[in-house]
Amino acid sequence: MNRDRAGSLVTHALLIFFALLAVAPILVIVVNSFKTTPGIFGQPFALPNAETFSLGGYERVFTRGQFVTNYGNSLIVTVGATVATLVLATLAAFALTEYKVRFAPLVGGFFVLGIMLPIRLGTVPIIKTMISWQLMDTLVALVLVYTAMSLPLAIALLMTYFKAVPAAVKEAARIDGAGELRTLSITLPMVRPGLAAVASVTMLPIWNDLWFPLILAPSKENQTVTLGVQQFVGQFLNDYPALLGALTLGAVPLIVLFVVFSRQFIQGLSAGIGK
Repeated sequence: MNRDRAGSLVTHALLIFFALLAVAPILVIVVNSFKTTPGIFGQPFALPNAETFSLGGYERVFTRGQFVTNYGNSLIVTVGATVATLVLATLAAFALTEYKVRFAPLVGGFFVLGIMLPIRLGTVPIIKTMISWQLMDTLVALVLVYTAMSLPLAIALLMTYFKAVPAAVKEAARIDGAGELRTLSITLPMVRPGLAAVASVTMLPIWNDLWFPLILAPSKENQTVTLGVQQFVGQFLNDYPALLGALTLGAVPLIVLFVVFSRQFIQGLSAGIGK
């Protein structure tokens, strides 16, 4: 009994240690965003005091930069790509698990292959495609690219949930005269944790991405938060309080979403891995 208790204490101590290790850099960024530049470099790990406390960084975020516009662009791209990914992945995963056709395993393997290949390898063809479609420097281009980037993992994850739905439920729906879309809507509550997990793993990389906004939507009108933050870093002058303030404000939506949907996120990922 004592051995089990000691093992439990060691496990919890390690978990607390790794949690602090992960949270500490975030806390350092948040704390230093309320300091002056001398305070950041003089006492980087200390709390702000009367000499080092300053809200100038946050003021310059809104006055010097186009943070509100950047914020709105990030929201449009992230929400648009996430919704498109959920809709398309749900339809594809339901079809691949429900309809027994010869090429279904091949298509499923194709999506698994898409998880392993980074989409950045196709940057040049993507640029050529967007130029031919006249979508360069638009938010639509980002939504399309992020949707394509997110679909392989989303489909592979949702397939595990649709396979776990009892066949009797779908058969009963069809016997009652339900069409395929109605049958799909009946099964959706059973795969809700999977939908939450897909939404979470889709939003995080899209919101934090810098590569495609820099290439496909570099203008000031279409800049996202991650690209807008770069304006506070220059060759000759770096505004570190504004930079840390912008990073802190940029992380707020993701933190709020994770806190609100943390149970669904953890349940969805753990269940998907278990299956």
